[in-house]
Order: sequence, then structure tokens, then C-alpha cells
Amino acid sequence: MSKVKKKIKVIKVDLDKCNGCRACEVACAAFHANPKYSSINPARSRIRMVIDPINDEYVPIRAAEYTKSECDGRNVYTINGKEYSECSFCGASCPARDLFKEPDSGLPLRCDMCEDDPAIETPMCVQWCLAEALTYEEYEEEVEEEEEQVKLGEMETSLKSLVDKYGLPKLVDSIARMSQKG
Repeated sequence: MSKVKKKIKVIKVDLDKCNGCRACEVACAAFHANPKYSSINPARSRIRMVIDPINDEYVPIRAAEYTKSECDGRNVYTINGKEYSECSFCGASCPARDLFKEPDSGLPLRCDMCEDDPAIETPMCVQWCLAEALTYEEYEEEVEEEEEQVKLGEMETSLKSLVDKYGLPKLVDSIARMSQKG
């Protein structure tokens, strides 16, 4: 396999600065509304605040890879005298919770860094984080070329979710209708 240069995009979180205002969630939800900015449904947001006011815990997590099963452990981490559950730092869409699932279809959501045409410089959650707890960085790195199988696997995961929710006949009918329109 050959190596290629890939642009790596990272959103870093400074937990000491986050105050749990949820501006990141609102900005993300508005950006991902259809049509864009037409509504604010927090369930469509690709970033969520895990808030535990008793422990003064505010952790913004972004939607990551889909996982078919929940994790094995329920570890608790102590950072600067505060306790955080393992799930607080997990961005996976998994069976253990309803985070990061599209409310209408049930498909898993994943942070896309607000990719758009025309492109925006900084993801919306970072732009609207007035506490500056979120920062955005880009850099290039040499990585193995992504195989076509990985891309097909992601598509099959999405289709499997739709089949599980609506059944294969309804999915096939929908695809047939879409192909006639286009």
C-alpha cells in the first residue's frame, strides 16, 4: 500500500475553560439542519455536552465512529480532583446510549468538521465557543492510502441501520423512487 499526504483536522478541548454553555451544540445543530440554519434541533448536533453539575463536570464530546456494541468497562477517571465517567469522553454512537443518532432515521452521526461547499475555515462549534474551550488545528501527515473496502464498510453500516429501522422492502422502494427522480 502506498503512502499519501492527508490533511488532518483536529478540534481540541480545554476542559478548564468549558463552562457548559452549549453554544457549540446550538451552532452545530443549526448548521446541520435541512435546509441549513432553518431550525435548531440539538439531536442533530455532532457535538454534545456531558454535564454533571454536582461534580462541576462539563465535557464537550464530538460524534466519532459507529460501534456495534457497547464497551466492556465503566471506568471512572479522576482529573484534578474531579471524577469523570468513561462515557463522558466517548464519542461513539453505540447501543448503550442514544447520543449521536439521527433523530428521524436512527443512523449514526459523525462529526464532519462542518465540511461544506464553499468550505468554511473553522467548524461552527469552534467559531461559537465564546469561552475558547474549543480550538481547531489542521496539519498534513503521511498515512496509508485508505482502501475502498473501508469506504464500502461505512456505507454498509448506514444501510444496515436503515434496514434494521424500516425493513429491506421499504429501503429498496425508497432507493427505486430516488433513482427515478435523478
